[in-house]
Amino acid sequence: MSRSESAVVEGPSAGQQPVGKGDRTAPRADTEDGGKQPRRALLRTSSRTLTRLLSRYWTVLALVAAWAVWVRTQQLNQIVAPTPAAVFGDVVGHPGAYLPDLGWTLLNAAVGLALGLVLGVTGALLVWASPLLSGLMTPMALIMRSVPVVAMIPVIARVVGFGITAVLTVTTVVSFFPVFVMAGSGLRAAPAATRDVFTVLAATRLTRLRLLLLPHAVPAVLVGLRLTASTAVLSAMLAEYLLGTHGLGQLFAQSVTFMDPARAWGTALVATVVSVLCFIGARAAERLGSAHFS
Repeated sequence: MSRSESAVVEGPSAGQQPVGKGDRTAPRADTEDGGKQPRRALLRTSSRTLTRLLSRYWTVLALVAAWAVWVRTQQLNQIVAPTPAAVFGDVVGHPGAYLPDLGWTLLNAAVGLALGLVLGVTGALLVWASPLLSGLMTPMALIMRSVPVVAMIPVIARVVGFGITAVLTVTTVVSFFPVFVMAGSGLRAAPAATRDVFTVLAATRLTRLRLLLLPHAVPAVLVGLRLTASTAVLSAMLAEYLLGTHGLGQLFAQSVTFMDPARAWGTALVATVVSVLCFIGARAAERLGSAHFS
């Protein structure tokens, strides 16, 4: 018998597996297991995310629940205090009523914050450069900070008029002082040993400012930005309420005038959420800047 005939008679070798019906069903089971594994991983990830969110923001849920319970137990009319469902329903169901005014408020807050940031850093540099300017600007900044914003608004309206100019002025004044204080503190926070090195090298004031003081002041300026970001939004809204013609402040005033409490509370809710998001964004910028300049 030849080798080919013996191979046919003996069948497959020991290392080979016969192909049968059972082998056809095995890949199907593997496919089913492979389909379940991504689902289980997705469920585990979703569960962890939900647990993390609940652990961080359970106070917000508790506040909303207390709000709903208070309205129900006191049997308050919707004109006095709307329910959370009515407020959230108005915000989600009518986004077009909020977005244009929200854009105005964000624009006013961003421009006022940028102007306050530039003026605060510039003022801190002038105070660092001249003792005379330090004795002039520091008391003025303290006086401006001590006066409530509501008391400043009529004076600002008399000086610059009403409308967007007054709103930007209020937001800039509110944003100026924290940045001014933190920038001045950062300029004075350079290590003494490093300052001695620049003194030994006979570095000029400009070189010392550019290479030593400004890099050390950047993290402090970012702290001032974090402290001011959320306040800028609320200050812009307050100025819009009293002086402006657009923005969330005017939307809130119109909602109160026309007896639309759900829209008024929804405006306050949107402003609060935006302020929190601005704070979170400024905190992220602070972390990135501190890690880069530290």
